[in-house]
Amino acid sequence: MLDSASVAPIGYIGDVSFSPVVPDSPRHVEPRRTAWDSIGNSVAWPLAILLMAHRFAVLAINGSVTDDFTTVYSALRRFIEGVPVYNEVYHFVDPHYLYNPGATLLLAPLGFITHFTLARWAFIAVNLLAIVIALGLLTRMAGWALRSMLWPMSIALAMLTETVQNTLIFSNINGLLLLMLTGFLWCVIHKKAWIGGLILGLAILVKPMFLPLLFLPLVKKQWGTLILGILTPAVFNAIAWPLVPGASDYITRTMPYLGETRDFANSSLPGLAIYFGMPTWMEITWFLIFGAMVGVAVLVLLRFRNTEPFFWAATTSGILLTGVFFLSSLGQMYYSMMIFPMMFTLLGQRSVFHNWVAWVAAFFFLSPTAFTSQRWPDIARWLEFFSATIGWGLLIVVSFVSALLWFIGDIRAKGTPTINEPTQDNFERTA
Repeated sequence: MLDSASVAPIGYIGDVSFSPVVPDSPRHVEPRRTAWDSIGNSVAWPLAILLMAHRFAVLAINGSVTDDFTTVYSALRRFIEGVPVYNEVYHFVDPHYLYNPGATLLLAPLGFITHFTLARWAFIAVNLLAIVIALGLLTRMAGWALRSMLWPMSIALAMLTETVQNTLIFSNINGLLLLMLTGFLWCVIHKKAWIGGLILGLAILVKPMFLPLLFLPLVKKQWGTLILGILTPAVFNAIAWPLVPGASDYITRTMPYLGETRDFANSSLPGLAIYFGMPTWMEITWFLIFGAMVGVAVLVLLRFRNTEPFFWAATTSGILLTGVFFLSSLGQMYYSMMIFPMMFTLLGQRSVFHNWVAWVAAFFFLSPTAFTSQRWPDIARWLEFFSATIGWGLLIVVSFVSALLWFIGDIRAKGTPTINEPTQDNFERTA
């Protein structure tokens, strides 16, 4: 008879651990909490609330020279008043209205608020609330209870980042886009195909950078998500085309501008290349290298899509979007909010963010640190412009290396006995 001290824990036989087979859809697991939650909540919630209040009532209300909201609001008012929407002068460096006619139709209700200040404050508040809800949803997706200290801690930490601060200060739509991304990932994991497709379609309508995420429902064979993800922006644009004054200008004037790589406020690899005058052959070489790393990492991670659905969906989306930020014609640091789901995998058994290099990367693409220096002015200016470029590039590299190491480790462990295949030697050692 075995005493309690000699009984191996569940999921363990002798010296051989195993990973249980997880079904394609997530099992019901009781949300995790810790013994420290009471103390953690008493610390984290006051910090989270005070930081949110400061970011909204002080930083966001004060605003900045960079003002994304006025550009959007003015375009929506032009739409409502029947004035051509796409009348931008693109050789100026002011923020430009770049949303397609379908997105203009979607955002039009904001333009019906005739009081500018009220509209701006409401838009900021909605985006702040969306960030908080998205972090709560990510807390649950990672397996933790909302009553645990993780939710308020994540809110407080998010409020310290450049991406959240500038989203609120510049008054742009990134908070709502984060909530859309998180909702889409939840739908992929829980097989809510049509809802997920609608959410992704709306995100693509507003920001086409979400297009690569169609890869997730494609490999999961969630055809409803794939169909709606494509049809939603198409239908909105078809309806909006005769309604938006000067809609054809979007094709003749705005789209050519979108195809250009600008040499200011651009943290992408092409932006860096044009800023430093990098030879075309070198830019193409780096583009192919980093593009290949993104592709290989995403393909290698495919084997986790059924066994570790949250890890797979969050990590794959993070790598794909980081690739977009880094390789497209325009990458801006505050896009990094879309990497938050990937960062929540830290709490699981497998994560790119178990590697310290990933946190070095996160410092560069999330930190609001100013690099002004009188002793090294050139280096400081370059870091100010391209710290996000460094961070995104590092994250791509560490994701690629981590994916390969997991693959190699699984190949080496392939012959290791599991709970379903105990050996006599394992049994004797357990007993």
